[in-house]
Amino acid sequence: MAKNTVSRDEEGMLRSKTELTIRLLQYLKPYKLKAFIVIILLLFVMVCGIINPYLLKIAIDSYIGDSNFKGLMFIGALLLTLNILSMIASKIRIVMMSAITNNILVNIRHELYTHIQKLSFSFFDNRPVGKILARVMGDVNALQNLFNQSIQTLIPELMSLVCVSIMMLFLNFKLALAAIAILPFLAVAMFFIETQSRKRWEVYRKKRSNLNAYNHEDFSGIKVVQAFANEENTLSKFKVMVSELVNSFVAAVKLNDFFWPLVELSWGVGIVVVFYAGYLLVRSNDVTIGTLIAFSMYIGMFWRPIMNLSTFYNTLITNFSAADRIFDIMEIEPDIVSAEGSNKMPKIKGAVEFKDVTFAYEEGSAVLKDVNFKVSPGETVALVGGTGAGKTTIVSLLSRFYDPTSGEVLVDGKNIKNVELESYRSQMGIMLQDTFLFSTTIKENIRYGKLDATDEEVIAAAKAVNAHEFIMKMEKGYDTEVNERGSRLSLGQRQLISFARALLANPRILILDEATSNIDTQTEKLVQKGIEKLLFGRTSFVIAHRLSTIRDCDKIMVVGDGNIKECGTHDELIAMRGVYYNLYNAQYKFLNEGA
Repeated sequence: MAKNTVSRDEEGMLRSKTELTIRLLQYLKPYKLKAFIVIILLLFVMVCGIINPYLLKIAIDSYIGDSNFKGLMFIGALLLTLNILSMIASKIRIVMMSAITNNILVNIRHELYTHIQKLSFSFFDNRPVGKILARVMGDVNALQNLFNQSIQTLIPELMSLVCVSIMMLFLNFKLALAAIAILPFLAVAMFFIETQSRKRWEVYRKKRSNLNAYNHEDFSGIKVVQAFANEENTLSKFKVMVSELVNSFVAAVKLNDFFWPLVELSWGVGIVVVFYAGYLLVRSNDVTIGTLIAFSMYIGMFWRPIMNLSTFYNTLITNFSAADRIFDIMEIEPDIVSAEGSNKMPKIKGAVEFKDVTFAYEEGSAVLKDVNFKVSPGETVALVGGTGAGKTTIVSLLSRFYDPTSGEVLVDGKNIKNVELESYRSQMGIMLQDTFLFSTTIKENIRYGKLDATDEEVIAAAKAVNAHEFIMKMEKGYDTEVNERGSRLSLGQRQLISFARALLANPRILILDEATSNIDTQTEKLVQKGIEKLLFGRTSFVIAHRLSTIRDCDKIMVVGDGNIKECGTHDELIAMRGVYYNLYNAQYKFLNEGA
């Protein structure tokens, strides 16, 4: 898949209206009882509204002419009672519908968020974070009106339209035909508008996603922006994206705005036709005055659901693109999953083997080619080599962030593709060069390695990696809040906290991917004992360039040209005078060969 950028429109599937409607209505299933009650209440309100004109007809034709005061009082009391009950039912219905809609949105957002968490690294490699956030937040929110109106508009208004049509046919067949004569023309016009409108809303949501991604990227890198005094350039790009968003929105709204005038024009023409037909029928004594008055009220009740249904149809078109974007994500299958019937990984002893492993991020450009090596339990292995040699790829395969294109990765003799993913990764510990801290307390950041750890365990882990001293100098000690990504701490302090987090997790296999590269010399001396404790008793893979980390490892593997070029201890590789020897001299030329 081609990598998406902040300015590139996302590709997506355009599903049929029927498919999207059916899939969205599936989310109503857990609330079908409440939805049924809402529909009953809606029907009651609708029936009350439909009965009103008919009761008025009876009052005019039967009671006013006969001066039947008692009958008029009864009709008036009945109308008052029905309308009060209708108001109460309407209030209950609104409250219940709001609860149903909000719960559905929460469920969709949870489902989408859970699904995204299961997706493989390839998914995140190919999308800016801002575009993912746009789907989780903005696109899900866009469905609120859709669900509200699907129950409150679609079902009751359709039923209301049917019931009013029946009443109109019952009152006078000729007037009823005159009332619906304009509908075929309206349907054809709305179809042509809808065809283009949905495409325009799709473009709008793509432009909004681009802007969201650009803002996220720009604010995440605000220090770089300000350091290079690049505010004007970023503002210029921002204005271009906002302009594209505004233009796409205006284009979509312009077309959508034809819906209402079209329906209102049809309504007006329909009323003219009905009154002209009514005038002719009254003159020929085919209808009574009461029937014509009642029919005139039903005309409004006939066109009102058509107006509301057109609004619902408009909402569908506006938000179908949001539903498409959500389902685009939901239909992506993770590349890395637990194999069917896989068993849990037993407690790892730490034997690791790569057997004929080949891997390519993109077809045709292998990063690793037929890599073979074995590591015994408890060994500390250093991976060294130039940028892009494949060091991080090796540990990514070991962590099963990716699967080999061919070959096997074995841990304790088991192919890691055939064990339950969570049970395997829960025994791994990974520390990266770019240490990530959450915007919470130092204590909670350390506890992330073991969520049920006590305060005493957290402090013990911090002491073990020599982080306790600087933490206690903070204004609130372990309860000190760190900014997002730990920006208020130095790089070295963040690394020390990440060491404590890893130690608390007590992983069976530990990976340090250039984890000490951001630590100054003084801090590095402080953390060496902590690293020794971190590595003790567990299989460890270390990607680093500093002598203090590499030279004491049990085994050093030099990675280059997609393979393991050299393997041995520090002294053995120095004696070989090969690639490692040259790398060693280049980096540490101030030391003599026997250092």
